[in-house]
Amino acid sequence: MQHSFDVRVYYEDTDMGGVVFYANYLKFMERGRTEWLRALGVNQFELAQTEQRMFMVAKLDIKYLLPAKLDDLLQIESEVTRLGRASLHFRQSIRRQGELLTQGNIQVCCVETVNMRIAAIPESIHTKFAAITRD
Repeated sequence: MQHSFDVRVYYEDTDMGGVVFYANYLKFMERGRTEWLRALGVNQFELAQTEQRMFMVAKLDIKYLLPAKLDDLLQIESEVTRLGRASLHFRQSIRRQGELLTQGNIQVCCVETVNMRIAAIPESIHTKFAAITRD
């Protein structure tokens, strides 16, 4: 399942030249993954409260191809490429009117909120992920 989420570039996202600051692409990707989870019916706050689990970025590889600029409307595309017992691997891209600006591979791990140790994704949520990664 591929999920798309639009985000507008605001002044606060840019440097003095009106170009998106490099670290903000990671924030845009985070929003894309969060909205992907939300679309599946996974509320991260509730997950932390009821299951004592949360997702944390463990690894990323990002490539910047073209700059995004002030007022651009960007499409954040997220796709799960691998589902593990305690991890999700995403391929994400940021586009402007179809033009690829940034692409990345992100590994997200499920951790216990109490001790921040890797833990299995709760079965009810893992089942949702498994259903869409088989399609």
